[in-house]
Amino acid sequence: MTDTPLAGKTALVTGASRGIGAATALALGAAGAHVVLTARTTGGLEEVEDAIHAAGGSATIAPLDLSESDGIPRLAAAVTERWQALDILVLNAAMLGSLCPVTAFDPKELSKVMTLNVSAQAALIGSFDALLRASSAGRVIGLTSSVGATPRAYWGMYGASKAAFENLLQSYAAEVGRMSRVRVAIIDPGATRTKMRARAYPGEDPASVKPPERVADRILSLLAEDFETGVKIRVA
Repeated sequence: MTDTPLAGKTALVTGASRGIGAATALALGAAGAHVVLTARTTGGLEEVEDAIHAAGGSATIAPLDLSESDGIPRLAAAVTERWQALDILVLNAAMLGSLCPVTAFDPKELSKVMTLNVSAQAALIGSFDALLRASSAGRVIGLTSSVGATPRAYWGMYGASKAAFENLLQSYAAEVGRMSRVRVAIIDPGATRTKMRARAYPGEDPASVKPPERVADRILSLLAEDFETGVKIRVA
């Protein structure tokens, strides 16, 4: 296999300024894809872009708050103007929200979590669907959590958003699976060394869980597979 199996491909990674998003963007860039990096933090995006360029890859940053109503259409218009197709869409951006009883939910915070974790994801899929269909092998990779399928006390806000996200991805997979070359996969990264993980488990030794690069490697290997659309994979 060539060292750059994704040469000539265009990828978009959300939440690409750190953690799993950054590691995935770096892996895609190293594999030859041109990576469009988006997140709210410009400084973090620039660091990832510099790292991709330093490794011989290519990338473009697009600082963006996905929860802003006009942000995603503007991003899609900019990508469409420059590229004729989008080969890989990695839906990684998400927010944890408070870990608290359902009875203690702050309605405003719940709305923010659902807006980013569900509504913005639907907008991304809708806005990039045409470009994904224009690819010879469009791929959508969505990052989820085990609490989306297995409810856990105090994780209801995040878990509900991920359950909705998974349903959204599975529905899209069923809708496009027989009429296009687009394929959808859901990745449950499991315990991974990220800022979100540190917030959820403040007493945990970061070295006791796997680095985000392991998740990125699994995503990269998945892109080389002829997987069944709608597949869900947990990274060990």
